[in-house]
Order: sequence, then structure tokens, then C-alpha cells
Amino acid sequence: MVSEFEIKKQICEIGKRIYDRGMVAANDGNISVKISDNEFLCTPTGVSKGFMTPEYICKVDKEGKVIQANGNFKPSSEIKMHMRVYAQRPDVKSVVHAHPIYATSFAIAGIPLTQPIMPEAVITLGCVPIAEYGTPSTNEIPDAVEKYLQHYDAVLLENHGALSFSDSLINAYYKMESLEFYAQLLYHARALGGPKELSKAQVERLYEIRRQFGMTGKHPADLCPNAKDGKSSCHSCGGSCGGNCKGDAGDAALIAEITKKVIEQMGK
Repeated sequence: MVSEFEIKKQICEIGKRIYDRGMVAANDGNISVKISDNEFLCTPTGVSKGFMTPEYICKVDKEGKVIQANGNFKPSSEIKMHMRVYAQRPDVKSVVHAHPIYATSFAIAGIPLTQPIMPEAVITLGCVPIAEYGTPSTNEIPDAVEKYLQHYDAVLLENHGALSFSDSLINAYYKMESLEFYAQLLYHARALGGPKELSKAQVERLYEIRRQFGMTGKHPADLCPNAKDGKSSCHSCGGSCGGNCKGDAGDAALIAEITKKVIEQMGK
């Protein structure tokens, strides 16, 4: 069994990774790990994630109240968001929040990451919706994120950043890394004239591969209402279905919105 001290060291290592990769600036971002049903380790507020040591890490209960903290360290001001994820997703053992440049740029532009452009992104993430804007440190963000928790393992936060979560700390971090790589590729593909998307049939084959692998977490391949009814999965709905998929009409609306934003940007 891994000790709390070892987990704290791992949190610091992941914090340094997201800092060194430019996924956070200054004191931005936060990380948490579930160690029991009522105990969670989390990064402190007001501290750079690139310069933490184990004694910085705080311990809180499922309400986000402090169980243990050294010196003047206090739990992340975004702990409410983390606790909402754990409450709604018993399978989740770690949550990572960061501001990766490309993914956050899409979140600021109001463009969800829904275009199927490479097999790895389709299998790992499916697609990444945008949760409506909420004021940091309030319940507005947890409330906005909650509707997507049963369908995805990563969410963009409108005008804010990104959130990823999984069954281990390293996997939660990998989700964030994959999310940013996906956003970066999509950004550059658009600059080159627009990506050539995988067909619906190709996406379905990748979804079937994911199912065969028995991959954990939530994913449109398993949870989309359309897929459950034997119809094409809503890879391109951007999470707008929220469990009530709009099918082709929703896809058309999204494509129209993306086209409008791209034309506006080209005209600047």
C-alpha cells in the first residue's frame, strides 16, 4: 500500500510536470487525490505547482474541510469543484485542473473539442465539452461541471481552463496531457485549411476497439443515449446532449456555430 507521504510526493511531481509544460502559470491550477471515502490530499492555494514539496500538501474531508495542513497552507480555493467530481463519480481517484494554452484557448473561444481527427483522441477522450462559465471558488463551477460528469473524463471550463479526472493520479494527468495535445493538433490543422475528420464509420470502429480493450472511465462510446439505442454515437454534439442527445440537428447547429466563429476570426 502506498503511503500518504509517497502520494504527496507524486502530487508534487505531477505539479512540476504541468508547470514545466506550461499548463499553468504562477500559482494557477490544482490537484487532488482520494485516499479514503472521507480523506483527500490536495494542493494548497497561492502556491506555484512547480515548486511544491510534500509538506505543502493539505488533507481535507469530503466536504472540503481541513483535516491537516502545515503552517499557513490552505486547501485550493477550487476544492468544491474537486469534491463534486468525487461525489458524482465513485470511480474517480484523482482530479487535475490546469490552464493548458491550446485547450484553454478553445474554452475561451467557446469551441468544444468534438472533431474526430486522430484515433488516439477518439479512443481516449471521445470528445470534450465545455461547461458553462462559473465564478472561481464558488458552487457555480461545480454546478456547471456536474451535468457532464457521467459522460466524460475531461471537460473544458468556459473562459477558465480544463478539468480531467480518472482512476489514478497519473491517468488524470495523462487525460490532461492528451486533451492539450488534441487541442494543439486541432488548432494547427485549422490553420492549414481545416482538419480531415474521421468518418462516422471509422469513429464507430474506434469506439468498438475501446470497448474491446475494457477501458475504464466514462466515454461517449459507452454512454451516449444514441449509442444505447443502436444509432450513431454523438461524437460531435460537444456534450450539449447532457444525456438527451439531439442527434443530427445538434451536430448541424454545432458545425454552424464553429463555422461562424472561424469566419469571424479570419476577418480580424
